[in-house]
Amino acid sequence: MLITLLKEHLKPYQGAVAAVIVLQLVQTIATLFLPSLNARIIDDGVAKGDTAEIVRLGAVMLGVSLLQVLAAVVAVYFGARTAMAFGRDVRKRLFGHVQTFSAQEVATFGAPTLITRTTNDVQQVQMVVLLTFTMMLMAPILLVGGVIMAMREDVGLSAVLLVSVPVLAIVIALIVTRMIPYFRSMQKRIDAINRVLREQIAGVRVVRAFVRERRESERFAATNTDLYDTSLRVGKLMALMFPMVMLVLNATTVAVLWFGAERIDAGALMIGQLTAFLSYIAYILMGVMMSTMMFVMVPRAVVSAERIGEVLDTRTSVVPPAQPAVLRTGADSRPGLLELRGVEFRYPGAERAVLHGVDLVAEPGRTTAIIGSTGAGKTTLLNLVPRLFDVTGGAVLIDGVDVRALSPDQLWGQIGLIPQKPYLFAGTVRSNLEYGRPGASDDELWHALEVAQARDFVEALDEGLDAPVAQGGTNVSGGQRQRLAIARALVRRPNIYLFDDSFSALDYATDSRLRAALAPETREATVLVIAQRVATIRHADSIVVLEDGLVVGVGTHAELLESSETYQEIVYSQVSVEEAA
Repeated sequence: MLITLLKEHLKPYQGAVAAVIVLQLVQTIATLFLPSLNARIIDDGVAKGDTAEIVRLGAVMLGVSLLQVLAAVVAVYFGARTAMAFGRDVRKRLFGHVQTFSAQEVATFGAPTLITRTTNDVQQVQMVVLLTFTMMLMAPILLVGGVIMAMREDVGLSAVLLVSVPVLAIVIALIVTRMIPYFRSMQKRIDAINRVLREQIAGVRVVRAFVRERRESERFAATNTDLYDTSLRVGKLMALMFPMVMLVLNATTVAVLWFGAERIDAGALMIGQLTAFLSYIAYILMGVMMSTMMFVMVPRAVVSAERIGEVLDTRTSVVPPAQPAVLRTGADSRPGLLELRGVEFRYPGAERAVLHGVDLVAEPGRTTAIIGSTGAGKTTLLNLVPRLFDVTGGAVLIDGVDVRALSPDQLWGQIGLIPQKPYLFAGTVRSNLEYGRPGASDDELWHALEVAQARDFVEALDEGLDAPVAQGGTNVSGGQRQRLAIARALVRRPNIYLFDDSFSALDYATDSRLRAALAPETREATVLVIAQRVATIRHADSIVVLEDGLVVGVGTHAELLESSETYQEIVYSQVSVEEAA
C-alpha cells in the first residue's frame, strides 16, 4: 500500500523526484571519491615531496567538496518541497474522500480514527518521503559504493566486510520484525487517545455536573499509559539497535586496523590506502545508520499507509448516479413534492428493519408532521430524504424522481435540513448563515433571523452579524443554536424544509411565534416536521403517527384523536383531554 500511495501522489512531481535522485547520486559519488584523492596526496605527493601534485589534488578535492555541498543543498530543497506537497495532497484527498461518506461509513470508522489517519498517519508517510529524498537515497549508494571503493583500495583487507555486513543485516532484520506489530498497536493507541480526549472535551459539562473529573482523568491516564508502554517497547528496540550496529562496526574498524597494520608492515599496503579504507568503513557506517533509520521509519509508514488505504478504498454506500436525472420544470412539475413508497430501512448487520413499508406524501404548501415514541424511526425516516442513508427497500421521490437518480448537488439544492442536534461552525453568525446560501445580503440574513426569532439576541451582541461563534456553537444557548440553524435553512429558501425536532429547546411562547412567522415564509414549500411536543404539530395539515417503524395513523389532529390509540396516548401524556380537544 505504501508503494501504491507513493506512486499515485508523487506522479505530479516526477521532475522534482528525478532531480533529487540525480543530485543525491552526484553528492554520494563525490563523497566516495574524496578519500581516494586524499590517499593519493598522502601516498604520492607527500611521499615524493611533490608540492605541485599536492596543490593540484587539493584543488580537485576542494572542487569535489563544493560540488558535494551544492548538490546536497539543492537536493534537500527539492526533496523537502516535494515531501510537503505529497503530505498536502494526501490529506486533501483523504478529506475529500471522507466528505463523500454517508453517515454509515463515518460511524463505521469513527471520528477519532479518521482524524488520526488524516493527520498522524499522513505525517508518518510524509516523514518517510522526506527522509527518502534527504537520506535514504544515499544509504544504499554509500553502502555499496563504500564496499566497492574499499575493495579497490585493498582486496585482502576487504575480507573483513564479508563477515561484518551479513552480521549487521541479520541484527537489523531481527529487531525490525519485532517492531512492526508495536507500530500497529501504537496507531490504535493514538486513536484511543483521540477518542477519549474528544469525549472529555465535548462532554466537559456532563463530567463536571456529575463530579466525574477523577474518573475521566483515570480513564485518560489508562489510555495514555497504554500508548506510553507501547512506545517504550519500541524505544527499547530502537535503543538496542544502535548499540548493536555500533558494536559490529567498531569491531570491524578494530579488525581493519589490526590486519591493516600487518599488511603495511609486510609492504602490501600503504598508509594512505589504510586511511582511505578507514574512511570507507566510516561511510559504510553512515550508510548503515541511515538504513537503520529507514528500517525504523518505513515499517511504521507501512502501517500508516495501510490505514490510509483502508479509508481511500472504502466506497460510500450512497453512490451518486452515473447519469443523473433532471427534475422537471414547467407547468406539469411540482417542485418540492415528496413521496415515500413502501420504504424499508435496515441498518447494516441489524436483525430487523427500523422502518417497514412506510408510505407518505408531503405536498408543497402543506405541513406534514411525524410523531411517535422514542425509537419509532422518525429521524431515520427524515435522514432518508437527503440520502444520509439509502433506503434498503422501496423508494423516496422528489417530484416523481427517485432521490438516488439525482446528483447530490441537485438533491441538496432542494432541501433545507435543520437537524435534531444543530451544529454551528467556528466563525461568525454571518459565516454560519451563509452556509445556507453564500453571498446572501445583510437584509436577507436579518430577515431570516427575524423569522427564526433570533434577531433580538443577535442584535444584542456587540458585533451583530459579525459576532464570533465558537466551534459547535458552544458560546450560545441550545435554543439560540436551534434558531440560528433554522435561520440558516431559511436563507437557503429550499423547496423542502426538514425540521428534525428543531423546536425542542424553545419555550412555548417562542415556539408559537416562530411557527406563526414560518407559515408565510414556507407557503409554497413542502414542510416536514418531526416533533415530540403535540403543541408544535397540532395545526399541521397532516400528521403521520409512527410506531416501531410502521405508519399506524395519518390524518389531522382532530381525526387522529378519534381514530389512533397511539396518537391518543402521546397526546394525553402531554396535555389533558380538555386541552387536547
